[in-house]
Amino acid sequence: MRFDAPWFLLAAPAVGVLIGILAWWARRARLRRASHWSGELHRTARRENRLTWLAAGCAAAAVTVALAGPRWGRRVVESTTPALDLVVAVDLSKSMLAEDVDPSRLGRAQQQIRRLLHDVAGDRVGLIGFAGRSYILAPLTADGSALNLIVDALHPDQLSAGGTSLAAALRQGRELLLASDRVADRVLVLFTDGEAQDSLAGAVAEAEQIRRDGVRLVLVAEGGATPVPIPLRNPEGTLLGYHEDENGVEVRTWRRDNILTAIADAGQGVFVAAPLEDQAGAVRDLIAGFKRAPVRTATTRDELPRAWIPILVGLATLLLHAVTRRTAALAAVLLAIAAPSALGAQGPRNPGDAAWRAGRFADAAREYLGMARRGTGGDTTWLNAGTALLALDRDAEAHDVLERAARSLDPEIRFRALYNLGLLALRLAVRDSSNREEHLADARTRYREALLLRPDDAGAKWNLELAAVPPPPPGGAEGSPPPPSPQQGGSGTPPPTPPSLTRAQAEQLLQSIAAEERRTREELTRRAAPFRDTRRGRDW
Repeated sequence: MRFDAPWFLLAAPAVGVLIGILAWWARRARLRRASHWSGELHRTARRENRLTWLAAGCAAAAVTVALAGPRWGRRVVESTTPALDLVVAVDLSKSMLAEDVDPSRLGRAQQQIRRLLHDVAGDRVGLIGFAGRSYILAPLTADGSALNLIVDALHPDQLSAGGTSLAAALRQGRELLLASDRVADRVLVLFTDGEAQDSLAGAVAEAEQIRRDGVRLVLVAEGGATPVPIPLRNPEGTLLGYHEDENGVEVRTWRRDNILTAIADAGQGVFVAAPLEDQAGAVRDLIAGFKRAPVRTATTRDELPRAWIPILVGLATLLLHAVTRRTAALAAVLLAIAAPSALGAQGPRNPGDAAWRAGRFADAAREYLGMARRGTGGDTTWLNAGTALLALDRDAEAHDVLERAARSLDPEIRFRALYNLGLLALRLAVRDSSNREEHLADARTRYREALLLRPDDAGAKWNLELAAVPPPPPGGAEGSPPPPSPQQGGSGTPPPTPPSLTRAQAEQLLQSIAAEERRTREELTRRAAPFRDTRRGRDW
């Protein structure tokens, strides 16, 4: 058993005694006034309500104990929700960069997928990206926020193999769905312009296999029917030119409805036309009637709030007293009105938070690790445990726990875990001079990954700059910035600017980092999409 506010528990006896004394004094005052009226009234008043002071004191003490927030016990809550398995495959070939729809074929597909993810909240959704080959970007999951993060970052540069292989996407989507052993309907939704570089026969054969395996197929067309060029743009959106084939001829692409219709017919699927304004709504309406299987989830809650028990004792005391006193009903009504607010004030709390706020990092780490190993608190508990271990300089343990938190599907938790892993690498670079370069490289990798999740975070940019600058000589140099302090509890607060740098100098450093990132992106874009591709074959 523990209490949210132990001071209220210590004050409960004093409050009970004080209220009892006040009730006793009030009764004595009433008796004195009654004696002024008549002796008979005074004798009658003395016989009534002799235990009023005791009942009032006990009720007040019980309410004070409730305000202390007693907690004990454990409860496992199981819930069942219907859900189906849905895999979304997105064409990431260069032809999807064509701008015959607003903002582009890929941009419109991203908009429709985000709307679809919102509409199918509660279902398990997987994500596949494909071009010349197919890749699983996210397994089946109900975490819509993580999927939206992946959808926002979709770009042809993510995939190494050019071209468009619809057969590979159909095959991998079917295998991902069949890996689930649930009895719900399985749905494969394919967003593409139909600019297929593989043979139509292979895609049709995969579609027929999808039909035989009982997978529902939905093909969503993107793009226009008129041939258009494929623009090449840098990360800032500036037009660099247009894509050309191996002979230097400008490539033109258009939507291939005939290919998509043939695949839909082979798989007995549904073809969602490109001119349809709300493609996501059409897919949602199609799958609304599909069979869903119950998904059971169990949530464990420790140290349940029990404030209602002393409140109930206080109410019972007043109710018992009310049958012997004519005016006691008013006090019972007032306490009944106040009880819900006292109960509602007690919310669930993390047992390690109090230790962290008090600066007892060892106790906080022990509490967080215990909760994480029991499966309570989710990935947030792993992050808090790793941060506490980092504050204790237990580097090896902190690294393992933060690595566990960095695998979370929650982008906020992943960012904080990566940030603290980068901080750990910076510390090790200072302490381990023989492996300094390896630790600095690890820190740069961590902070770059963190900046992919939150590009505007000044703290991550600052620490990335620290990892990129060669370490100072032993003893330090005047004006050199010190290593940043850890983020307390993974709160995400950027480290303060070192006092040896002016605001203008700090802004100049951050601007140089942003410029370096832009140059890196431009170089990657030029390498991934050159004007003349020396590789033989169609790569769009």
